[in-house]
Amino acid sequence: MKEALFYEKESERQVRCSLCRFNCLIADGKRGICKVRENRDGTLFSLVYGKVIAEHVDPIEKKPLFHVMPGSRAFSIATVGCNFRCRHCQNYSIAQVRESMRIPGALRSPEEIVQNAVSSGCSSIAYTYTEPTIFYEFAFDTARLASEAGLKNIFVTNGYISKEPLTMIAPFLDAANIDLKGFSEKFYREIVSAKLSEVLDCIIEYRKLGIWLEITTLIIPGLNDSDEELKGIAAFIVEHLGADTPWHVSQFYPTHQLTDRPRTPHSTLRRARDIGRAAGLHYVYEGNVPEEGGENTHCPGCSKMLIERRGFRVASNLLQKGCCPDCDTKIEGMWK
Repeated sequence: MKEALFYEKESERQVRCSLCRFNCLIADGKRGICKVRENRDGTLFSLVYGKVIAEHVDPIEKKPLFHVMPGSRAFSIATVGCNFRCRHCQNYSIAQVRESMRIPGALRSPEEIVQNAVSSGCSSIAYTYTEPTIFYEFAFDTARLASEAGLKNIFVTNGYISKEPLTMIAPFLDAANIDLKGFSEKFYREIVSAKLSEVLDCIIEYRKLGIWLEITTLIIPGLNDSDEELKGIAAFIVEHLGADTPWHVSQFYPTHQLTDRPRTPHSTLRRARDIGRAAGLHYVYEGNVPEEGGENTHCPGCSKMLIERRGFRVASNLLQKGCCPDCDTKIEGMWK
């Protein structure tokens, strides 16, 4: 256990956690909504510090990040726990923790994670699979050491971290893929158990801090696939993040508590892509359907295919110093 950051002591040995936007008031002996931060006699502890439940070498394209060092590998780690309750969570077996559950995981130090990343030939460390916010203390210590070792740091996140902890880790956080899961409060309330407004505010904070952003929306038939919602997401990205921000529109597969929903038709992904482009976005990628060619990067200036992807593999990359070789248009991203 490690004493948590970002909390205040309240009366009657209660504590107020301010790590994420739920701002849980936690009674003595209880845990916050994430179920991995526990109040013990008026002191808040992280129960997951160094308890790694998943540790893999992944293509960075799997995060997905398409404008961050294409073809490189990311050393990917997670602990158990999440502050959301997504009914379609694909990693629910490690994300959803019960109140009294013993915390599983292999003990790792930040130094070991960085060394493993370096020895595996990775260019970055990705805090992913579950929600990195809830293992913030471990992520922060690891990210600081990783940055000193010349590695990039990446969050794959639901976008619910509070402003103060985000500002503190920002000097060491290079990029993030944030799930913008829908564009209605109803969807967030009923499917995610969170607030859309808080996610939007958080995404804007990421941008203000200069962290490279890519946005992912898993499109679920009948729940968040209306033209109105897709147009709302596209317009938000253009207005607040910029037209060069990649938007990944991904195919849903029935899972967890949403097994009654069908797989997203490819025609829906194409419709979302067209909506994004009509709104002015330069890069809209169709996720989970690699055979369709919707994950390739094209120049917004002359339409030349610059990066060809096949699954999680980069088949070709024609960028020259981050620019199109034919028309010299700058392609925004982190290319080295």
